[in-house]
Amino acid sequence: MSRPERPVLVVIAHGSRDPRHAATVHALVRRVRAQRPGLRVETGFLDFNIPSVQGVLNSLAAEGVRDVVALPLLLTRAFHAKSDIPAVLRQAPSRLRVRQAEVLGPSPLLTAALERRLYEAGLTPADKSRAGVVLASAGSTDPEAIAVIAEIAREWRHTGWCAVRPAFASASLPRTEDAVRELRALGCERVAVAPYVLAPGFLPDRIARGAAGADVLADVLGPAPEVARLLLDRYDEARMPSLAAIGA
Repeated sequence: MSRPERPVLVVIAHGSRDPRHAATVHALVRRVRAQRPGLRVETGFLDFNIPSVQGVLNSLAAEGVRDVVALPLLLTRAFHAKSDIPAVLRQAPSRLRVRQAEVLGPSPLLTAALERRLYEAGLTPADKSRAGVVLASAGSTDPEAIAVIAEIAREWRHTGWCAVRPAFASASLPRTEDAVRELRALGCERVAVAPYVLAPGFLPDRIARGAAGADVLADVLGPAPEVARLLLDRYDEARMPSLAAIGA
């Protein structure tokens, strides 16, 4: 008896006028494919870039695909995850079974990716006890998303850093530069900024400008192997919840 065909993974990215954004998303998707050969992975964008999410879903349906896992390339459950993406998915062709996966964060894999980027930027594990970190996110008007960022910062602090402070590039306070100054005032010998964003663009550039007073600015999460692994974990949870439970 043949095994049922695996659902196609459709990664849903926001999109941006900045060409670095789409390039980074595609690099991440290539890493996902490399980690799980044989899994079909497609990319759709909500805005600015092509193909659109609707275009990808229409094409899959025209090919005869029946089962899709739509994975929001988002770090928190804010407006896009709660409203925009479900609205787009409701317009999918009726012959498609579409399951929306959970957003990526929070996850220990994202914390590991943040630390990877900090070490690539020049810190070492030996620096932890004397280094303060700004967890710099894009920002949101959604209280749930803001609370998640604050909780990640609190939990990350307990892994050995001198201090960890959340910061936001828009919509919320404090800004990155304010958090950098706070860590200096606390007496942290080194201050690092860890962008909690997936791809370059307008708001990540604002984070970088705010990091001018820091000693270290890490890169965006991008195609870090931990992020690719997390996409596959979310895919498995959505397509077959029992897989997540047994660690398959």
